[in-house]
Amino acid sequence: MGVVEEAHNVKILGAGRQVIVLAHGFGTDQSVWKHLVPHLLGDYKVILYDNMGAGTTNPDYFDFNRYSTIEGYSYDLLAILEELQVESCIYVGHSVSAMIGALASISRPDLFSKLVMISASPRYLNDVDYYGGFEQEDLDQLFEAMQSNYKAWCAGFAPLAVGGDMDSVAVQEFSRTLFNMRPDIALSVAQTIFQSDMRQILQLVSVPCHIIQSMKDLAVPVVASEYLHENLGGESIVEVMSSDGHLPQLSSPGIVIPVLLRHIRQDIAV
Repeated sequence: MGVVEEAHNVKILGAGRQVIVLAHGFGTDQSVWKHLVPHLLGDYKVILYDNMGAGTTNPDYFDFNRYSTIEGYSYDLLAILEELQVESCIYVGHSVSAMIGALASISRPDLFSKLVMISASPRYLNDVDYYGGFEQEDLDQLFEAMQSNYKAWCAGFAPLAVGGDMDSVAVQEFSRTLFNMRPDIALSVAQTIFQSDMRQILQLVSVPCHIIQSMKDLAVPVVASEYLHENLGGESIVEVMSSDGHLPQLSSPGIVIPVLLRHIRQDIAV
């Protein structure tokens, strides 16, 4: 196993020829895909990995400067694909990883046959003529709460992000992976993501994009998906599901997994 593979806990499963890469979002790790993976093993070669900073990665490898922008993560993704000698893949990115994949596809469109984006947003902050869902004051309060008592913040944030029942297995699971992150790293990652603005790069994305999101998501309003659809440079399609929350593949697998499989298997009809 190569250095990059080891650092990112890369796992390769399945016997298919076509490669699928599954990339998780903030506060989770590759376990967030546990409901999807069994459905892919028969037909695909599945690559799972953890973003640097996830609780499952070595905190000594987290370079605060490198990961102060989304670019740092997209370089990691390209390095993983290069080390594994992947020539083309279907990339499924959750939350920030949707934008990480979009960015990576601009420099290497040949590596991505399509991007499947779940709960993706190009910008979380509201702006003139743009609704991202947050004001700067909201984010400042969020960062302050993370800084003052990380454990308490996790306990409060997890049910809000996941949605639905506070005692659900999905809330417990997200609380666990969130709390696994080192607090200073979690704060840095949250600041990088929530303060990011990827709107200017969307036109440069030429790879087909399948945009999937919950009807109700604390972090991503439905209009953010519409904005992606209208501004991406290549073909795109949006599907809003009847699920609730920012991690629907974990909290509502019965609704989400069939939708994901359909977008993975079918291309956009032009």
